[in-house]
Amino acid sequence: MATISMMYMNPKVIKVQSEQNYMLTLWFANGEQRRFDMKPYLDFEVFQSLKDHKLFHTATTFLGSVTWSNNSDLSYDTLYLEGVPL
Repeated sequence: MATISMMYMNPKVIKVQSEQNYMLTLWFANGEQRRFDMKPYLDFEVFQSLKDHKLFHTATTFLGSVTWSNNSDLSYDTLYLEGVPL
């Protein structure tokens, strides 16, 4: 008989605030707050348009992840695992 293993899931983002210097402040469903540096991602083609400060500041949450008005998005797993606890 097969057993079902429970996978640990990272908490979802419930609030995001875009900051200066391409930083995101994130609030997670487990009560934690983290800071995420987007600068290393801005050289990837999918995120290059976020170098536009006006576009970068359109960050919002959607289904626990962060998305921008140009439909770029980052998963809550990446944001949680690579974010720095505050």
